Amino acid sequence: MLETPHVAVGAAIATKVVNPILAIPLAFGSHFLLEKIPHWNPHLNTETEKYGKPTQKSTAVVIIDVCASLALGFFIASKALPNTSHAATILVASFASVLPDIIEGPYFFLGIRNKFIKKWIIFQKSLQEDTNIIPGLLTQALTIFAALWWIFA
Repeated sequence: MLETPHVAVGAAIATKVVNPILAIPLAFGSHFLLEKIPHWNPHLNTETEKYGKPTQKSTAVVIIDVCASLALGFFIASKALPNTSHAATILVASFASVLPDIIEGPYFFLGIRNKFIKKWIIFQKSLQEDTNIIPGLLTQALTIFAALWWIFA
């Protein structure tokens, strides 16, 4: 799944569960649940195995997605201000929601090929429910919409 839906859900959890001791682990755990929703994302592992690194197209998708997820996380956290503690919880929960994917980043983008990261990628891949681009992006858009509705309704 792209990072933006993960951040939307992680931020939504922290918006409603204000205790950071609960919100942050719940946001982290939500990552693995969301991977079970059929979705589309760039095939970084396949491309890295075939070409030695992700393609420029996939890298561009990742950059756009990361920028969107950062903007969304900061936007949602800003709505908690002036309560800086709650805003910080939202930001940390947003980070926790994408941490499983961040762990993979050095493998794909920095060429760090260690056994731990490779095993992590295999584990994450075993959870993913991939689908074609149109339905896969639709499920992610609906996930973002549902999270935003939960936050702002």
